[in-house]
Amino acid sequence: MNTQTMNMLEYIKIKEQLASFALNRATKEHIEKLQPSSNLSVIQSWMLDTTEAKRILEKSASVPIANLNGLEQVLEIPKKGLNLTPEQLTLIFGLLENVSRMQRFMRDKTSVGPSVSSYAYSMFDLSDLKEEIYRCIRNGRVDDHASKALLKVRKKITVVEERIKSKLDNTMKSSVYRDMLQDQIVSMRDGRYVIPVKSKYKRNIEGQVLDSSSSGATVFIEPHDIRKLQTEISMLRAEEEIEISMILGVLTGMVASYERELHITIEAMIHYDFIFAKAKYSRTLDANGVQLNQENVISIINGKHPLIGEKCVPLHFNLGKSYQSLVITGPNTGGKTVAIKTVGLLTLMVQTGLHVPVDEDSEFAVFRDVFVDIGDGQSIEQSLSTFSSHMTTIISILKDAGPQDLVILDELGAGTDPSEGMGLAVAILERLYSKGSMILATTHYSEIKEFAAVTPGFENGSMEFNLETLQPTYSLIIGKAGKSQAFSIAKKLGMDDEIIHRAQQVTQNNSYPHVDKDRDVKFSTAQYGELASLREKAKANVKKQHVNIQKNTVHPEDVFHIGDRVFVSSLKAAGIVYKLENDHGELGVLVGESKHIIHKKRLKLHIESKMLYPDNYDMDIVFESKENRKKNNAMKKRHVEGLSIERDDH
Repeated sequence: MNTQTMNMLEYIKIKEQLASFALNRATKEHIEKLQPSSNLSVIQSWMLDTTEAKRILEKSASVPIANLNGLEQVLEIPKKGLNLTPEQLTLIFGLLENVSRMQRFMRDKTSVGPSVSSYAYSMFDLSDLKEEIYRCIRNGRVDDHASKALLKVRKKITVVEERIKSKLDNTMKSSVYRDMLQDQIVSMRDGRYVIPVKSKYKRNIEGQVLDSSSSGATVFIEPHDIRKLQTEISMLRAEEEIEISMILGVLTGMVASYERELHITIEAMIHYDFIFAKAKYSRTLDANGVQLNQENVISIINGKHPLIGEKCVPLHFNLGKSYQSLVITGPNTGGKTVAIKTVGLLTLMVQTGLHVPVDEDSEFAVFRDVFVDIGDGQSIEQSLSTFSSHMTTIISILKDAGPQDLVILDELGAGTDPSEGMGLAVAILERLYSKGSMILATTHYSEIKEFAAVTPGFENGSMEFNLETLQPTYSLIIGKAGKSQAFSIAKKLGMDDEIIHRAQQVTQNNSYPHVDKDRDVKFSTAQYGELASLREKAKANVKKQHVNIQKNTVHPEDVFHIGDRVFVSSLKAAGIVYKLENDHGELGVLVGESKHIIHKKRLKLHIESKMLYPDNYDMDIVFESKENRKKNNAMKKRHVEGLSIERDDH
């Protein structure tokens, strides 16, 4: 959808609020790029994910989402020929641990979230890699028992270190050196043990000076009798580093061999983070899923603007059943702009797969695009007045809008001479209606109220106003034109009755010029019959295009693919296609844990495989047991004597 619409309706703020519920940076980046879809099936799938995730949260709020920050970069390191560090391997271990926790968590959630819970099994637990990292890496370092050679060399280092410490302790306690030492503390310089000696006694102790204090009063000497031991320990530490490098190299190689599986697992975990962020956001807004249609029908019950919250007066709104264009009138600050922004923003949210703050019985149309002109678009840099800016936007809308679009216009015709603005507003509404678009507009012109009252396909609406308190109630009333309430407010505040009466006379003399009292409805019906004809023609052209597309495309229900989710009418259950159609028109379908051979006439496509699984997805994850997958991986690497895989092809 166009960027201007999303900016005007503050869609970016919705994405910012949604991102605050995501745990990982990658998920937040995904939300930042989020766009509404115009594909009904895709939106239904997104909405189902949100609904199921919300049910799961109601059952158990603590979902084990992994911390993925930095993991994508870690997986790039082996490609550069470098070994992973213990800290980086610990990150990968944490991911695999979370996979196991997520799969356990989702095991009993199939009843409330069958689709969402199934995503857990698209992740790889990689138990062999996880166990090897756990065996070799402990507390951020390579463990002594990672290999026999490492254990042996570290034991030698410990023995030599004890001998060095013993000799140094004897030196420190010796009465000969007691007065020469600055402190009774052994320290290290460049990985070698030293003792602190007063500078004036440095020639009295046999050994090598390795460092001195900043003041020069203390020198740090490596005693001669431990120098040989220190050289020995340096060699042992070099052996230790070589062995550690070998161990890390083996673990890095294992990680590199599972690169594809790890990327798929990370993507699945990001997807979980995303759908549970949507579910958490839904709970915060007290939102619900809605019904969807492609018939341009909107029915909002108790709708609230998501950025206003509890202070918002609930909106009851209908469009698309008995009328296709709604013109809302009423005084300033009465809530007209908030009402139309609410409709537009909720539509964008729904087409992103988000729940919205409305009653469950609400229904939304899926539009190809939503066009909006709201607010003061005055630009000093471009030398455009408010009116010019609006006209520039509206000209673009008139060019692009069609029968599958929603057009929202605020203060139509404002910013210029009232009579010309009114005429322009009527002409714009006529053209948009003839193009088949759904229209939601606000205006101050009373003549447009009369136009909407007598024109087929149009309906008036108004924002309720309390004359007792002189305050708007912010409630939308459909079927009743609004009043500016200028006369009522002036009279309530004490304006002279004679002035009020004169003002009413002037206003009545400038009523809508196209309406004749004797033939108003008949005249309007004849005049705008052509508009209705043009609208139907535009809609018919779109239907014709759909028919042509369907004729030239194989219907998705005629051909099934491996991985398609289908509904089996004879079993009254959903399943996954695991075997393509045979000569008898029968397919293999996995229902639960059982495989069935079912004729295609008893199958109905629910969700295509390309919407369920990433590209080049290994379908064995769905159809093969974990044991068979392990055997298959082992047999791919090398010949294993006596190892076989038994399959039930049914």
